[in-house]
Amino acid sequence: MANMLTTKEATLISDLLTLEEIACKKAKYYSKTFLDPETAEFFRALEQKHSKRFNELFDMLNGGQNV
Repeated sequence: MANMLTTKEATLISDLLTLEEIACKKAKYYSKTFLDPETAEFFRALEQKHSKRFNELFDMLNGGQNV
């Protein structure tokens, strides 16, 4: 990627990374906590979505080296 991130953009992405990580961990916890299979599956899918977003943001922060 030829475009460099500004300091503010990098800080915002870093903050989003933190929030996505927390959301991913919570979704994983809830997927293992709920006994109802449908609810557990919902949280597994949610965990995957947050994990995907985390990886995309991480790649963006690292200049797209892993894209």
